[in-house]
Amino acid sequence: MSKFLFLDSGPLGLITHPHRSEEVNAVNEWLSQCLLRGNQIVVSAIVYYEIRRELLRSQKTLGLSRLEALINAAPGRYLPLSDQALRLAADLWAQSRQHGQPTADRAALDVDIILAAQVLCFGRPRSELMIATSNPRHLSLFVSAKRWDEILP
Repeated sequence: MSKFLFLDSGPLGLITHPHRSEEVNAVNEWLSQCLLRGNQIVVSAIVYYEIRRELLRSQKTLGLSRLEALINAAPGRYLPLSDQALRLAADLWAQSRQHGQPTADRAALDVDIILAAQVLCFGRPRSELMIATSNPRHLSLFVSAKRWDEILP
């Protein structure tokens, strides 16, 4: 069964990385296999922001080109940030703190919470949604999340 795979900043950073390494090659091969098997790859606005700002800061124009090519490769690949997702993110942030499970420093924007909210507002059954990440600990409190290399294409 195909899934909607939402890329977190870890794998997306590797996919757009301008220099090839064993890990960069592995994540790009994984991405290719996911697409060949009919999975939909989604880049949320908050993760796009997180990767783009760093590529701009470090003046990695090849990485920026790869990022733009990835999100423009298919309709629906880029998920804009909605008011509904921001409202849900605020609710999740408060609930996680009330239950003693903060996911980031109190002053942090908490990208993980916003990403989780974007996924939850996506409008598909939860069984079809998965976040591909490098660290599923915080994300898996709210949605299905696994290390990218543990998700079978």
